[in-house]
Amino acid sequence: MNNIYTIWEDGEYQYAGAFGFTPNIHAYLHEDENTRPAMIVVPGGGYRVVSPTEGEIVAKKFYEAGYQSFVLTYTTNLIGIAPLKLQPLHDLSRAVRFVRANKEKFGVSEDLYLCGFSAGAHLAGSLAVHWQDTEDTNAKYHPFANRPTGVILSYPVITAGKQAHRDSFVALCGENATQEELSYFSLEKQVTDQTPPMFLWQTVSDELVPVENSMLMMKALKDAGISFEYHLFPKGAHGLSLSDEVWETGDLGDPYTMEQTMNIIYAVKSGALPLPQEAKKQLLDAFAYMDPENYDPDSPRPASGVAAREVAVWPDLAISWMKSQNN
Repeated sequence: MNNIYTIWEDGEYQYAGAFGFTPNIHAYLHEDENTRPAMIVVPGGGYRVVSPTEGEIVAKKFYEAGYQSFVLTYTTNLIGIAPLKLQPLHDLSRAVRFVRANKEKFGVSEDLYLCGFSAGAHLAGSLAVHWQDTEDTNAKYHPFANRPTGVILSYPVITAGKQAHRDSFVALCGENATQEELSYFSLEKQVTDQTPPMFLWQTVSDELVPVENSMLMMKALKDAGISFEYHLFPKGAHGLSLSDEVWETGDLGDPYTMEQTMNIIYAVKSGALPLPQEAKKQLLDAFAYMDPENYDPDSPRPASGVAAREVAVWPDLAISWMKSQNN
């Protein structure tokens, strides 16, 4: 069953580019008496969108493996209205506390994992290294830990240095980010002995996020004595998600992760968000398939891309890794 929960209460959430959106989680829960580990899926999208290619289908994969699964739709910065700064990190931190605060309702154990992709992996990794300084303003959530049990980083954005995916950091920190901000969000510089265990995977041929990103994180974990598992596949494009037949066909389920994006498109079309004519055209053309007025959830989806079959094993490897953490 897929249920939606808003993670911020009235008056708590403020972001200039939200346009009516409030971060939320979609839950895929086993409705039985068993208590199960939780998995929060954090899709990528360059901190510009929350990609549906890494949302429902991934949550269902972990659900089928016995997890209580959740997909986080966090704050993004599509058109550069305002740098995100710490907002996505606070969204994820609250989501972790929210799930743990409702553990009886959701049937979850103390074990809670994150699975992030690309910029979503940067967000998951950010909580892994900064959980201690990510406070919650609502005292109701103070009793609940925001440190994940473990984190899966899939083709992750890691560094703001030489091998950075620059656009992610522009969306996150702005064009004029300080060196202090860039260092804070360069995750390989922030690993400590309190960082939770990690599972990382990427392809050597990743054309968008240099493979050195996951290598830098692997080295930082090794140097800090943190348990990790790292899989490097020789071939495959960026954004492979499950890299299976379901992903390849574009049959991704409900694209609810695009809620904030669709709100912005509606605001642009209605004139509530004025843009220069050329910028407006580029935006509407880029997201024509998501137009709120013409969107048909039952229409055929375009193919996601070409799967790399050898990569499709990563969820099984990650599930085995998570099980090994309890042994």
